[in-house]
Amino acid sequence: MNTPEQISEQYFTAWEAGDFDTLSGLLADGVDFVGTLGRASGREECLRGLRGLGRIVEKIEVQARVANDTDVITWFNLHTIGAPPTPTANWSHVEDGQITRIRVTFDPRAILAQRDH
Repeated sequence: MNTPEQISEQYFTAWEAGDFDTLSGLLADGVDFVGTLGRASGREECLRGLRGLGRIVEKIEVQARVANDTDVITWFNLHTIGAPPTPTANWSHVEDGQITRIRVTFDPRAILAQRDH
């Protein structure tokens, strides 16, 4: 079984590539997501949110990843269409090889300004 750190790396690689089949396998059925731009409960709702934001994601530039036996914090620059890179923190909790909780925080103003144009 992969470590939480490896699962987190696979999550970001798949999201950046738009590989939602791989993402689906990394998320637990009951995954709970809370982020700056919304909430999602369950795998399908979480995937819908990732697909939505994925339409404007150009690149995910991971700066650092810190992990223990169940939790991973990833600090990255989120590059989106028309906005400067957005520093972002993502905390993921992993149980039995799948992500069960995700919390994300960033300043959304530049992304929202581009969306409104």
